[in-house]
Amino acid sequence: MGEDAESPKINHTFLRDYVTEADVISTVEFNQTGDLLATGDKGGRVVIFQRETEVYSGEYNVYSTFQSHEPDFDYLKSLEIEEKINKIRWLPQQNAAHFLLSTNDKTIKLWKVSERDKRPEGYNLKDEEGRIKDVSTITSLQVPILKPTDLMVEVRPRRVFANGHTYHVNSISVNSDGETYLSADDLRINMWHLGITDRSFNIVDIKPANMEDLTEVITAAEFHPHHCHLFVYSSSKGSLRLCDMRASALCDKHAKLYEEPEDPGSRSFFSEIISSVSDVKFSHSGRYMLTRDYLTAKVWDLHMDKGPVETYQVHEYLRSKLCSLYENDCIFDKFECVWNSSDSVIMTGAYNSFFRMFDRETGRGVTLEAWRESSKPRAVLRTRRVYTGGKRRRGDVGVDSLDFTKKILHMAWHPAENIIAIAATNNLYIFQDRVNPDAQTQ
Repeated sequence: MGEDAESPKINHTFLRDYVTEADVISTVEFNQTGDLLATGDKGGRVVIFQRETEVYSGEYNVYSTFQSHEPDFDYLKSLEIEEKINKIRWLPQQNAAHFLLSTNDKTIKLWKVSERDKRPEGYNLKDEEGRIKDVSTITSLQVPILKPTDLMVEVRPRRVFANGHTYHVNSISVNSDGETYLSADDLRINMWHLGITDRSFNIVDIKPANMEDLTEVITAAEFHPHHCHLFVYSSSKGSLRLCDMRASALCDKHAKLYEEPEDPGSRSFFSEIISSVSDVKFSHSGRYMLTRDYLTAKVWDLHMDKGPVETYQVHEYLRSKLCSLYENDCIFDKFECVWNSSDSVIMTGAYNSFFRMFDRETGRGVTLEAWRESSKPRAVLRTRRVYTGGKRRRGDVGVDSLDFTKKILHMAWHPAENIIAIAATNNLYIFQDRVNPDAQTQ
């Protein structure tokens, strides 16, 4: 997707005028069909959006909102546990209901989302208000009947998976077998059965006997999309470890190690920090892995462990700013990355409300901006450019003018169409390349 490629159109935006810490969106996730989109925020809330049913419509409207997690306190460690939702993952749909997993730092919950448009009436032992009848007044038996009522969306907790992690949970991933999922924290990865809440199986443990010997932590983990025995986890040292549960139940010894040799000439104080992998995603085909570190996005081939097959510079112009980014803690920001449905384009975030798309065939990238002033429906997103030298064009943004408080960390791509969801602080933007084939876009 080159600089002159047609920009996506703004489909829908959900903007909030007053920014509070609790309103900041912390995760975004489409379900398997793309008809539902869930967001979690730092206040522990989950908001589900549903796509309109009209043909070619990309409009998403609020479907349900519920409180997933509450603030808690670990009395043994005298530690506050935030309600912030770290990750949301949808389960494959088996019936009319939808199921999703949500997690904060410690506790994972399974939620059931269902619709109800009928109400049972005519109970024998209860009256219409739900109160128990006096048995002596019941003189005959009747068959309860279902009567139509207004559509209601019910969200109920089905399972609570607690006490599985000592450290902060950074990833959850549903297995392709539809029965198990993994959860990862800084030092361990556990595998859970969706029907069993009181125990999990530890499949990776990198905690050293002496914590002073700790040199790296787990940053993200994901199951392979097709092979239920394979999963990958990334580390703060920039390496990826592919594990095969067929070889060993405890996967402390990886099947393959993927890492890029470091250039000794370019090593600096910040080298290890900026090489830390903040996100890893398998391609839909399962052949490739996409990773994001602070400055680059990389594509790895599962069959080639000597280094990435593709490297994309997201914001190389920040390399000269690493000292100030370290001082304001921005260097520790964890950017996510996603694939499009055909694995031909990748997307990741940046600062100043910018996000980047890269066409894998041409290697060219485009910078787009999610901001309020361009949030009118069906408006065309303009490409942006950061000025680093040479001829300055109108609309270019200087490196020193970038707003580092406006960061695009979380995003999702529709599983089948060119519809993307971008979380910009407390605002959710939904873009698509075309609203419908006959529409006249402005």
